[in-house]
Amino acid sequence: MVDYLSSTLWTDDEIRFREEVRAFGQKEIAPVADEIDKGPYPRDLIRKIGQAGYMGVHHEKEVGGSARGLSYEIIVAEELSSINGGLDMARMASATLYGMPVSKFGTDEQKKKYLTPIIKGEKIGCIGITEPDVGSDTAGMKTKAEKDGDEWVLNGEKKFITNGSVADYMCAFAITDPSVKAKNGMSAFIVDTKSDGFSVVQDHELLGMKSARVSWLKFEDVRILSDMLLGEPGQGFHILMDELDSERTAIAAEAIGYARTPYEIAVKYSNEREQFGRPIRAFEGVSFKISDMAMKLEAGRALTLMAARAYDRDENITKLASIAKLFTTESAIQITNDAIQILGGAGYTTDYPIERFFRDARLMTIGGGTAEILRFLIQREVFKEFDELNKL
Repeated sequence: MVDYLSSTLWTDDEIRFREEVRAFGQKEIAPVADEIDKGPYPRDLIRKIGQAGYMGVHHEKEVGGSARGLSYEIIVAEELSSINGGLDMARMASATLYGMPVSKFGTDEQKKKYLTPIIKGEKIGCIGITEPDVGSDTAGMKTKAEKDGDEWVLNGEKKFITNGSVADYMCAFAITDPSVKAKNGMSAFIVDTKSDGFSVVQDHELLGMKSARVSWLKFEDVRILSDMLLGEPGQGFHILMDELDSERTAIAAEAIGYARTPYEIAVKYSNEREQFGRPIRAFEGVSFKISDMAMKLEAGRALTLMAARAYDRDENITKLASIAKLFTTESAIQITNDAIQILGGAGYTTDYPIERFFRDARLMTIGGGTAEILRFLIQREVFKEFDELNKL
């Protein structure tokens, strides 16, 4: 596919890196993009992605990464998602959702043992936040960990966990001090999924993102050594909030990816398909949809890059990440829907991958922070900035 989007805001090195990732994706993923949506979990592809260095672009060199930053991670996320959204959701759940908390809050020993194999693609990671009764209200978490000598005993359930049933390690969040508010009584742990008491209730059957595995998991007296605590006791909520900003920025990039390919197909199709003696691009009912697609993709890419650049400068990006994810994920649903409309009956068939991208896109106004929660966060940050400015 030809990338019709502007490269004005990107450095020369970022442009070269994008070309490199795109070539890798076309060689290794594109030939099996439809197949892996119907087959077993693509662990071999995760391994190849790791060997190519694309699991660790935002991780430090000491653990096997390339320390290029989130601005490079969003390139990986967009390019791989433009081929298969579910595969990149699986990659990102391992490299970012699990990987960033360990990278930022883990000890050197924890990172060497539980992060380096993830970056190499040899092991799979996941993050355990959502529960059967706890979604957006993470402070209502019911999973608990109680201290017993030199161990923590973990009990509870996690639901809708990407990579859950195939992961080797989980970054699991649990309440360790129920006597205080969850913001101060939550802790994070690295859990080896081979531990006694860890079980898979089921893998969820999803509308889209079928290349990934999304699971319901249970902890029944899972014993965790004290050195598997991530950060300090009671630091879990801070770790969780820190992770969400980088996750949401990367999800925004993924949304650009799985919207971009349907857009490119629609542009080509509208130029070739003729009705009433001329290409359908000549009709404003079609061409105006193309205009809207291009506008949303260009704006979404810029918003996502802005959030990534700010993150790489260690700035607070809660507002920027929320804006980027909200705009791109809602746009992706509209773009994939419009692409189907432009192709008409052909767009509704599996002859084109648009239907797959349409199904994939629908998840991400839910996962990683719902559209409603993101709107709440954006207005909260806006008024927080207003109040700060008016104190001066």
